[in-house]
Amino acid sequence: METKILKGKTVSKHIKGNLSKIISSLKDEGIIPGLAAVLVGDDPASQVYVNSKSKVFESNGCYSKTYKMPANSSEQELLNLIEDLNNSSKIHGILIQLPLPKHLDSKKILNSVDPMKDVDGFHPVNLGSLLEGSPNFIPCTPNGIIEILDYYNIETSGKHVVIIGRSNIVGKPMFALLAQKFKVGNSTVTMCHTGTKDISYFTKQADIIVAAVGVPEMLKGDMIKNGACLVDVGINRVEDNNSEKGYRLVGDIHSESVLGKASSLTPVPGGVGPMTITMLLYNTVKSAQLLK
Repeated sequence: METKILKGKTVSKHIKGNLSKIISSLKDEGIIPGLAAVLVGDDPASQVYVNSKSKVFESNGCYSKTYKMPANSSEQELLNLIEDLNNSSKIHGILIQLPLPKHLDSKKILNSVDPMKDVDGFHPVNLGSLLEGSPNFIPCTPNGIIEILDYYNIETSGKHVVIIGRSNIVGKPMFALLAQKFKVGNSTVTMCHTGTKDISYFTKQADIIVAAVGVPEMLKGDMIKNGACLVDVGINRVEDNNSEKGYRLVGDIHSESVLGKASSLTPVPGGVGPMTITMLLYNTVKSAQLLK
């Protein structure tokens, strides 16, 4: 069996093409979709991520501004900034880059963002709307996965989907999306996590597996059935002395052992990763439409 590679870059380009018409029409009305990215501290990975988001927004004709705050900023200072952004007519999306320094209450900070500007989809109001079946802003990575499955015509209705990982960012919203009677959904969904005694018992039954656990190459070929569709959310650095950087990027799926057995697979890098920022752009444009 030849394993089809589900390239996120291809889907991302398709979505950006559709968004360009909406962005152009908003600009005709004097509206430029704007994102505020709030970065507290100097975590290198967070800085790289925020910079890449800014580039995507600017290259697609949108506005992006990064608000950098020192690591020792008080909770009140951060809450004051968010209140200003909530009230700014130039800003349609507010992104709080995680993780925040430990002295800050992440839940309190995220909950202070106006749900209409919560383009990450993490506010309880937006998560509740998703669970209820009438989503407003869907978390970007799960939404990107849905778009990949849709673009490549991966049938989900009546299929058994196994999600490995129960994070608020991927696992839980992914469960909520696929279990519902949506166009991409209507699945029987099983969620595995650190409390699951024998993960391979479940993965061997799965038609579709979403691996979002952050453990390098944990899902191997002997843990899946023939013809399974595999979605790899993991981006892990592993040491590699043969690489100039001294490391290489791998997913949560051992790609070599599943090739030829899985019907399809998202690559790492170039699979789910590009879709996350694209769906952030999508949510911000949507917010600009709703707030006008």
